[in-house]
Amino acid sequence: MSILKNLKSPDGLKQLSVPELEVLAAEVREQIIHTVAETGGHLASSLGVVELTIALHRVLNTPTDKIVWDVGHQAYAHKLLTGRLERFHTLRKFGGISGFPKRSESPYDAFDVGHSSTSISAALGMAAARDVRGGKEKIVAVIGDGSLTGGLAFEGLNQAGHLGKNLVVILNDNEMSISPNVGAISALINRKMTSELVVRLKREAENFLSHVPRIGKDLLKVARRAEESLKGFFTPGMLFEAFGFDYVGPLNGHRLDRLLPALENLAHLEGPVLVHVVTRKGRGYAPAEQQPSLFHGVGPFERETGAVKAVKGGAASYTGVFGRTLVELGEQDSRLVAITAAMVEGTGLKAFAERFPDRFFDVGIAEQHAVTFAAGLACQGLRPVVALYSTFLQRAYDNVLHDVAMQKLPVTLAIDRGGLVGADGPTHHGVFDHSFLRHIPNLTIMAPRNEVELRRAMATSLVVDGPLVYRYPRGDALGLSMDEPPVPLPVGKGEKLRDGKDGVILALGVVANDALAAAELLQEEGLSLAVVDARFLKPLDKELLIGEARRTGRVITVEENALQGGFGSAVLEMLNDENISAAVLRIGLPDHFIEQGTQNELRALCGLDAKGIAASVRAFLEPSAAPGQAS
Repeated sequence: MSILKNLKSPDGLKQLSVPELEVLAAEVREQIIHTVAETGGHLASSLGVVELTIALHRVLNTPTDKIVWDVGHQAYAHKLLTGRLERFHTLRKFGGISGFPKRSESPYDAFDVGHSSTSISAALGMAAARDVRGGKEKIVAVIGDGSLTGGLAFEGLNQAGHLGKNLVVILNDNEMSISPNVGAISALINRKMTSELVVRLKREAENFLSHVPRIGKDLLKVARRAEESLKGFFTPGMLFEAFGFDYVGPLNGHRLDRLLPALENLAHLEGPVLVHVVTRKGRGYAPAEQQPSLFHGVGPFERETGAVKAVKGGAASYTGVFGRTLVELGEQDSRLVAITAAMVEGTGLKAFAERFPDRFFDVGIAEQHAVTFAAGLACQGLRPVVALYSTFLQRAYDNVLHDVAMQKLPVTLAIDRGGLVGADGPTHHGVFDHSFLRHIPNLTIMAPRNEVELRRAMATSLVVDGPLVYRYPRGDALGLSMDEPPVPLPVGKGEKLRDGKDGVILALGVVANDALAAAELLQEEGLSLAVVDARFLKPLDKELLIGEARRTGRVITVEENALQGGFGSAVLEMLNDENISAAVLRIGLPDHFIEQGTQNELRALCGLDAKGIAASVRAFLEPSAAPGQAS
C-alpha cells in the first residue's frame, strides 16, 4: 500500500514512524522522477531535499506555520505532500500546477517565488507581521547555498539579526546552484567539521561553566574566545553568528533520524536560528547525481537511462549560436571577456570558458554585481559581454542605468530568453526588458529575427562606442547557414522584407518571421501588407519606418514584449513627434502576467503566431479603422 497515495495532508506525517517516513521518501522520489521524465522540470534540486521537506512538514503545523522556499525549484516534494499528487502530472503544463510555489495554487505555498535570494527577506517580513498581530506561528525560510551569493539574502540576514525575531533559516547546502558554486562565501560554507552532537556538547558545557562559582564566567569567556578562533578557521558558524543567528549544524540532510530531533529542538530556541543542512543534489537518481547541472532544469528524458529526449528539428538553439559566435569573436579580439551569473551552461558560455579561462567570469547569483563588474572591466579598455536571462536582468536595472549607460561604457548585454519562455511561467518570461531599457540614454538596443542576424548583432556590439543590448529567444533558431563571418550592421537601420500597399507591419525580433507568414496568409485573401524588420528598438530607423507609414497610412507593430513602453510605444511616439497621421495597431503582450505552457501555446494565446497576427491585422483593416486612429 502506497503511503504517499494515502497521505491526505501533512498532518498525516505525524503518525508515521521513521522507517515509514523513509519509505515515503522513496515514493516521493519515484513520483518526482516519473513525472519530470514526462514533463521536464527542476529535477536534481527537488530530489535533494525530499527528507528535509518531510521533516519540516512533520515538525511544523503547516499551513499555519510557514515555509518560504527560496527560488522554489526544490519544492516538488512539498507539492506532493500538500495535496497535489493527483494533479502532479500537469506540472508546468498549460493550465496545470506551477513548477514553483504559488499562493493562488495552495494555502501551503506561503510566498510566490522563482528568483533567488528572496526567502529570508520575505520570511522576516512574515515574522515581523506575526509579532505585530500577536501570533505564535513558526516561520521557516529554506535557502540553498547558491542563493547566498545574492546580496538580497545578506540584506535579509542583516536585519533579521538586528531585529532578533523568532525565525528559522534552513541553509540547504548542496555545493551547487545551477552551475557549481563560486566565491568566498561558498568556500566558507563548505568547511564541514561540526555536528549536532558538537552543538549539544557546547551548550551543555556553557550551562555548566555558567554555574561554577567565581571562576566559571571567566572560564566561559576564555572557552568562547578559543571556540571562535577555531570555528573561524574550520566552520561557517562564525559568519552567521556575526549576523546575530544561533548556528546549528551541519546536519546530514538525508538522515531523518538526525533531522527530526534537531528540528524539534528548535522550537525551544528564541531569536533567529540558522540550521546548516548538507544534501546531495539529484539524490536517489544516478544520472542526476552524476550530472546535477544537466538535471537542474531538464526537458523530458528516458527514465531508465537519463538520456534527454531529442527535440525534432535539429537547428541550433539561439543560445548555442551565441556561445559559438562568442568564441569566434573572442579569437579575433583579445579585449573580449564574458561574464555570467551562475549560468555557464544556461547562457551557452561553457565553450568560451574552456577556450579563454582567463577571460571568463562566473560571479555567482549576483546580476547587479555582474553588470557593475563589467563596467569596471570596460573602464580599463576591455569589451565585456554580460550574458543573462531577461528575467534576471530585471534585478540589475540600476546598475545598467547608473554604472554603464551614464558613463557610456562599451558593455554588451546579451539578453537570453527574451520573450515567452514556456513552462517556467510568469516568473521567467522575459517580456519586460524592452520597456525598462528603452528609456535609458546612451543604450543601443537590438533584437535580431534569426541566427544570422544575431551573429551580426554580436559583431556590431564590438564596434559601437558605448553600451549595446541584443535580445534573443529561448529555443531553436531557423537552421540558416552560418558559414559566413558575421558583419556588423549599420546602427539604427532596419530592413524591408516584403512590399505591400494596404498597410505595413513593423516587427521587432523573431516575431518578424511570424509577421511575414501572416502577410502571406493575408495575401491569399487579397490584402497586400508590407513587412519591415526594425532590427533596432533604439535608435529607430526613422527614415524607413516613417516612409512606410506615410506611404500606406496604416501601421501595425508586432513585438514579443509588454505593450506598455515597448516597441509599439516607441513607434507611436516617433509618429507623434514627426506629426505623421497614420492609423496604428499595436500587437504585443497584454497587461497581465502570462501563465505557463509551451512557447507555441502561449504565442497562440497572445495572438503572436502567424494566425493571430493575421486575425488582428484583418480586423484592423476593415473600413471602420480609418487613418488617424491609434489602438
